Amino acid sequence: MNALAWILPVVPVATGVLLLAGRFTLGRRLDGPAPAVAAAALLVTLGVAIGAAFARPAVRFPLFDRIPAGLAVDGLSAALILTVASVSLAVVVFAAGAFAPDESRARFFGLMLVFTGAMLVTVTATDLAVLLMAWELMGAMSYALIGFWWREPGRVGSADVSFVTTRAGDLGLYVAAGAALAGTGSLNLDGLATAHGSWRDLIAAGVVLAALGKSAQLPFSFWLSRAMAGPSPVSALLHSATMVAAGAYLLLRLEPLLHATGWAAHLVAWTGALTALLLGAVALAQRDLKQLLAASTCAQIGFMVLGAGAGTVAGGTAQLVAHAAVKSLLFLAAGAWLSALGTKDLTELHGAARRHRLVGAAFGIGVLALAAVPPLSLWATKDEVLSAALEESPALYAVGLAAGLLSAGYAARALVAVTRPADAATRMDTEQAGTRHLGLLERLPLPALALAAAVLGILALPPVAGAWKDLLGAGGEPSPGPAGLAASGALAVLVVAATRVLMNRGSGVPAAWTAPALNWLHLERLAGALIARPVFALAQALARFDDRVVDGGVRAAAATGRLAAGLAGGRVEIRVDGVVDAVGRGARRLASLARRPQTGQVHTYYAQAAVLLAVLILIVLVVR
Repeated sequence: MNALAWILPVVPVATGVLLLAGRFTLGRRLDGPAPAVAAAALLVTLGVAIGAAFARPAVRFPLFDRIPAGLAVDGLSAALILTVASVSLAVVVFAAGAFAPDESRARFFGLMLVFTGAMLVTVTATDLAVLLMAWELMGAMSYALIGFWWREPGRVGSADVSFVTTRAGDLGLYVAAGAALAGTGSLNLDGLATAHGSWRDLIAAGVVLAALGKSAQLPFSFWLSRAMAGPSPVSALLHSATMVAAGAYLLLRLEPLLHATGWAAHLVAWTGALTALLLGAVALAQRDLKQLLAASTCAQIGFMVLGAGAGTVAGGTAQLVAHAAVKSLLFLAAGAWLSALGTKDLTELHGAARRHRLVGAAFGIGVLALAAVPPLSLWATKDEVLSAALEESPALYAVGLAAGLLSAGYAARALVAVTRPADAATRMDTEQAGTRHLGLLERLPLPALALAAAVLGILALPPVAGAWKDLLGAGGEPSPGPAGLAASGALAVLVVAATRVLMNRGSGVPAAWTAPALNWLHLERLAGALIARPVFALAQALARFDDRVVDGGVRAAAATGRLAAGLAGGRVEIRVDGVVDAVGRGARRLASLARRPQTGQVHTYYAQAAVLLAVLILIVLVVR
């Protein structure tokens, strides 16, 4: 059964590579069957993931001068592979209906499959080397998918920003891998917490940097806003179960390392809590539905990061799994309205839920789950994280609770916008030409995702919570009490109701207050001032040095060579040619003389041989 560990990522990666290679060799002939091929591959992957979750396969192999590496499925990775495979299948089915045949479907679905396979390797890798390879492949695929419409410079620019920002964080994994080799002599993930002294701190610092960058936590959050330039199915997969969740997964996986350092766990917990709070405020200010959902992704991932820092692997993982269902549902619904109505502006979407009722009902379940309204999924999972935060620090709990109330506010804002009747503000086709209808494939995944968004909170409720913690090896972690659950649920309902009343009255936050939040706290500008500008200034200085010194030296060497060639041609070349001619004439004369003994007569050859033998005898005698 250990072969399942190989088959799990190989199926999507191999199929994706074949689609990409076929797209370049066969042209558009693969665009027609590509969606069906991708869906079939992910259906097989889901079946393999179910088998692997029960069989718990593991494979080991030597890597890099016999350093042990491998893939394995344990309790944590079992939960993740099922989540990744399920959400990927739902997104690909939606994309099969949303993408027109003339939109390079073979390329799109090939990239999506490789992207999914890279995430599956990431969550099953047992060492930093294999994890880093998959981590990098996932980043490259995200760049290609965000900039999928590569003929539009704005989208490519957004892909550049996203890629460079996450790559800056990814450097931390290289530092962590080097420190792991120095501190433990191994790259095994389970042994990182045992590294000696400062090596352990360096490993933790690298891991935290890479995870925060990948999961768009402060101060890296702005790249997720730029990632909205990609197609809606890309946003649904990237924000829910793959790339953005990878950083949170890594912190949950390495929770023992964070707590072993004495500082990393506190840093991670506070970063997650502050991201949940501040990016919740950013989400509340957004007027674009996809931007609201993007900011809410940063905020909700913040709860997972808070869980890792506060020591609740079960709570953070339950939040990750439930959020994957909720956020993929919401992004697909937003993509469906964008496709049908041609807009994603919240004001222009008035009446959207009434026009497309299935999408509206599914979206309603998703945003109420996002608001943590009981009994929907994120209500219980978020409270489990907050229970661990309360044991860690009352101040940390207060920040997390405020962030939870903000999530109810921005979720309610989105719900009110799409469910109120169409009015004078309603617009269509302001961003693209809407189709006015949704196909079966675009609607098919929504009920299943809505069901998952409604019920997955059971992972944090008794008696399932106990089995869930046993699965993850997280027994003894705190759980919310009935009073705490009831209080948080009541607060969420109260905030949703208050937001609805305020929006119906037309009340709003002053523009001066919302401007920073609307612009994502100016994080991109800040990153440009602190990182991008110094890097570009250094690059320009190096370019000037190259132009003036290195290139100048090359030009001087070339000029010297031309001068020497000129001198050689004018003064030396004639004499050299004369010597060559003389040698040639001498060789011709010797050849003429050498031909004379060639008479064809045997006795002449014998005579010549006798003369040579005599000469040799004389030489021997003289030398002796």
